[in-house]
Amino acid sequence: MAVPKIYIVGVGPGDPDLLTVKADRLIRNADIVLYTDSLIPPEIVAIARPTASLITTADKNLEEMLALMTASARLGLNVVRLHDGDPCLYGAIQEQMSGLLAAGLDFEVVPGVSAYQLAAARLRVELTMPEQVQTIILSRMSGRTVVPDDEELSSLAAHRSSLCLYLSAKHIAQVESKLLLHYPPETPVAICYRLGWKDEQIVLVPLGELSIKNQELGLIRSTLYVISPALMADTVPEEFGYAERSEFMREVGRSRLYSPEHDRLFKAI
Repeated sequence: MAVPKIYIVGVGPGDPDLLTVKADRLIRNADIVLYTDSLIPPEIVAIARPTASLITTADKNLEEMLALMTASARLGLNVVRLHDGDPCLYGAIQEQMSGLLAAGLDFEVVPGVSAYQLAAARLRVELTMPEQVQTIILSRMSGRTVVPDDEELSSLAAHRSSLCLYLSAKHIAQVESKLLLHYPPETPVAICYRLGWKDEQIVLVPLGELSIKNQELGLIRSTLYVISPALMADTVPEEFGYAERSEFMREVGRSRLYSPEHDRLFKAI
């Protein structure tokens, strides 16, 4: 007899059009769908068939969720646990996977589009621009979940890479002060609120004004911050603000990949 299998599915930041084909198929075939309604829009959950049981998990602890998934899977039902973005980033899925494994159940994790990827697409930038920046750091400010000392924000900022901060809106004044130790105050920061949702908002500000603008917008959650030299590119839409950014723009180096002098391993015949 096959071991019951549970699917942990990333559904992206919120836009149903950004679901993977596999995520869409699993949701449509699910008998039980577990999800956090404050993080996953109703348009995505609505994909499930009318007979599916839709269970919100914001009021449930780990043990209660595991009990629900385990009991349902053992009845032969198709169980899908939805996570916003990509489950491997701040999804608290490690404890779920360990619990399922301890219960003798099989599981599969299905990746999804992460908020930082949608942010780059909306901003029309490459976060790894030639000769400007070649590293992306995904991190957060310490809060209820403590960040290890070796990953303290000011030490990460020393790299002056493309830095994408999750779960940090409540601590934005501290974020600004730590980043200013290494990034120039004119460095562009994209404040990205509820990416992929109908009320999505993106505002571009200089780092030195980040906490003031964040306070004006009243943001305390569901916000991603992108700090990067890449945001100096001329492809960033003007509608996002920070018109003075043009004063600090630098010429973007051309990629060697498509250079006429590049000796390609595979050539068209």
